[in-house]
Amino acid sequence: MLCLTPYMKHPYVSDVAKMERHMTRTALETFAQNLAADWGPLSTEVVEAAQRHMKTLLAACDNESWLGPLRQAGAPSTELVRDPQHGFVLQAHIEPQGLYRSPHDHGRNWVMYAVVEGVSEMGTYGRVEDPDGTVRLVKRNTTHVHPGEIQVYLPGDIHDTRCVAGSALLFRFTERDLRKDDQENHRITRYVDRNGVWVAP
Repeated sequence: MLCLTPYMKHPYVSDVAKMERHMTRTALETFAQNLAADWGPLSTEVVEAAQRHMKTLLAACDNESWLGPLRQAGAPSTELVRDPQHGFVLQAHIEPQGLYRSPHDHGRNWVMYAVVEGVSEMGTYGRVEDPDGTVRLVKRNTTHVHPGEIQVYLPGDIHDTRCVAGSALLFRFTERDLRKDDQENHRITRYVDRNGVWVAP
């Protein structure tokens, strides 16, 4: 059974439920149903399928009436889809210009970011261990992600994000509920700034 959060009466119903009368489910249903059909253990094929379905969703956004109420609500995070069988989650994030999320990984999980509006700057990092055992990060690159573009981060990948051009609207897809997984397994690492160097906490 497909679980579109706005229409499900369970503990995970989000603020989008308040917009139910304004929404058309077609694009979200199509995304979730198609991805569920292609789902499986992490592989190149699954990631490619997820990106393909996300691009279809992005292309449909101009015709989706639910985006208006989503923008007006202005919630930093709104859950759109939660698959009850496979556990993947799709959220919408509205970020003000300048919002910065420091380097972090997603533990055992893979994630996909898709920009609907605005521009998000995403940097990637590698872990380096010094002779004294200190773990620090070295920045690999920075990418400006524009509307219609997607970035994928696999388990263990380290990245940061910054909203650089006005308010940004992003979709974030995760293979499972990251908050629940972090609370239960404590596998997500958030790095801290010490004298201008990102280090493990």
